[in-house]
Amino acid sequence: MSETEFPLVQFMREGMDPVPELARIRAEQPVYPLPMPDGSTVWLVTRYEDVRAVLGDHNRFSNDFGNVIAAGSQQDDPGGLGFRDPPEHTRLRRFLTPEFTVRRLRRLEPRIEAIVTERLDAMEKAGTPADLVQSFALPIPSLVVCELLGVPYEEQADFLRLSTGRFDFSAGPEASLQAINDSMTYLRKLVARERENPGDGLLGMLIRDHGDDISDEELASLSDGLLTGGHDTSTSMLALGTLWLLQHPEHLALVRDGDEEQVGRVVEELLRYMTVVQVAFPRFAREDLVLAGQPITKGQMVLCSLAAANRDPQLGPDTETVVPERDASSHLAFGHGIHRCVGAPLARMEMRIAYPALLRRFPELRLAVPAEEVEFRKIAIVYGLEALPVEW
Repeated sequence: MSETEFPLVQFMREGMDPVPELARIRAEQPVYPLPMPDGSTVWLVTRYEDVRAVLGDHNRFSNDFGNVIAAGSQQDDPGGLGFRDPPEHTRLRRFLTPEFTVRRLRRLEPRIEAIVTERLDAMEKAGTPADLVQSFALPIPSLVVCELLGVPYEEQADFLRLSTGRFDFSAGPEASLQAINDSMTYLRKLVARERENPGDGLLGMLIRDHGDDISDEELASLSDGLLTGGHDTSTSMLALGTLWLLQHPEHLALVRDGDEEQVGRVVEELLRYMTVVQVAFPRFAREDLVLAGQPITKGQMVLCSLAAANRDPQLGPDTETVVPERDASSHLAFGHGIHRCVGAPLARMEMRIAYPALLRRFPELRLAVPAEEVEFRKIAIVYGLEALPVEW
């Protein structure tokens, strides 16, 4: 790998695996300097214990978007929780946390099951072959977010188009940015309607319980953050996980025929192994400090490689493959600390419902092309597949 590729090593893979260079960095220099074009240095953290330490220490490391601006970015503030520090982060997250408990999410379970069934029905009706990304993995997370937020049924098709458009870069970045803007415009209108007449979805609940404490723009921003955080990630997991299962019949059988506990263990191990979000939100040192023997200067950016950390041999034997018997509950696929993904219970629920339903509906599901022809994303923060041709 050439020196010019080093700043991208954290976003690169070979098939489902992080590039070997990332493992070498983790073993030889776990806090690694990435030279930036402007002459600055970003520190890449790769070992499990160091990544966990950084993500869990909001006193020494900041997420605030103001640091990104200070670092020279012209990007607009994306809102949401990922670029917020306490106390603002604490205030906003406490609104969401009660709505993402397993008990609260149980109310969504029948609708998730129905959404999955509807997509399987559509696949069966359209017939074989199919692109599992477009027909299954892509629409399910978006429709689940619709149910979560309270998007009216008659508007869900348009919302699906807007939400998936932001992740479609085939028409260029301008089209993606326009889809984001259109999505935010829709969410602002939805929030305004919910403010007038709160429904049973997340927005309605937040307005009823905290209406005087949260603004319409904050509600729209949080909704957009849930869409961004829960859409592309779940789409990638549904597609990548299915690809793995189709290539490993013993694991496929566990998911298709196993009980809830067995399915849950496979899902957890797939989450660790895939780690579709390859790096965490950037952190910035609040002070001069030393991490794993490496001095870091106040203000410098720190990137935590979740993909490298979740393959660290410290997590046990055979971390470079899927071991369903492994207790993978300490993985970092959802992050760690105060910024750990608030939607993690919902993502798990989607996987535990969708994988078995797919494999039971199509017991002879198989790849429609040789495995080596399946196209992966080349360089991506959220890793995934461009398409997954299947037949049955």
